[in-house]
Amino acid sequence: MITDSYNRVHDYLRISLTDLCNLRCSYCMPEEDYPFMPAAQLMQPAEIAEIVKIFAAEGVTKVRLTGGEPLARKDFDDILFRLQQLPVKLTLTTNATLLHRHIDQLLEAGVSSLNISLDTLQAPRFFSLTRRDRFFQTRENIQLALQKGLQTKINMVVMKGVNEAEIPDFIEWTRHSPIEVRFIEFMPFAGNHWSGTQVFSKQEILELVQQHYSITPLPVPPHSTSTPYQIPGFQGSFAIISTMSTPFCAGCNRMRLTADGKMKNCLFSKEETNLLQALREGKPLLPLIQTNILGKAEKLGGQFSGQAYKHLEGDKLVNRSMISIGG
Repeated sequence: MITDSYNRVHDYLRISLTDLCNLRCSYCMPEEDYPFMPAAQLMQPAEIAEIVKIFAAEGVTKVRLTGGEPLARKDFDDILFRLQQLPVKLTLTTNATLLHRHIDQLLEAGVSSLNISLDTLQAPRFFSLTRRDRFFQTRENIQLALQKGLQTKINMVVMKGVNEAEIPDFIEWTRHSPIEVRFIEFMPFAGNHWSGTQVFSKQEILELVQQHYSITPLPVPPHSTSTPYQIPGFQGSFAIISTMSTPFCAGCNRMRLTADGKMKNCLFSKEETNLLQALREGKPLLPLIQTNILGKAEKLGGQFSGQAYKHLEGDKLVNRSMISIGG
């Protein structure tokens, strides 16, 4: 087992396959010219499989493929084929714009659930947020995922003054659709010009929803990062990921692997361990993994534990941009 100094067992690995993306969401990618990782720095399919094999031998049972946009990798299907041979449950986070090209391969690999990023239900705002005209392709592919029977979660990053007024529209989407909409508090990363005043908190989300609907709390699964709810009579549900206002670090079971093969024990951790370099040099990875996880902070990467998020200065946090960490 991979256990940290707070006795948290880690059985979930999130792998960024690439920092490439065909969208340009401002909260994820810096506005200035972004230097994408050279191909030689990226983990190759066989290397990804070898690293996951080591994690699986130590108790990892779930692997989520993220990006960037994971489906933007030309060798995505090769990666998927290699990972489906291993004893792990595979899941995917995607913007869904390329989903139609890979959905059959995903189903063949046993992928049964998707997290799809969508921050607005309005085409003009989608273009404003992503700087790309892919709204209708995204909506079509979400419908395709549902038609294929994939359990589908919609991730909406809520930004005060930008899209919080659409929360009731997303809730209404769950009336006749078996989706789970997850409202995510806006988080600070390098280059995204985060401010605490832009955070629309869990409490504010609940207050807004309750102006329109009666809500029923649902059981919280073990290690969940979200608090789930349902509107009575609706097919779907919604949940809130309250990283900033109500962190969920006590039950954390997650580790991250960046596209260039560096292990992060927390989304906000400053420290990284270069597993890819060690693999290429023929060095054992397990001691590096164990050392990394034992250095995991109790909360939020040790960077802003105990501070009120409204007073944080996001540009002083030491971290990567979201696109180079992985969603």
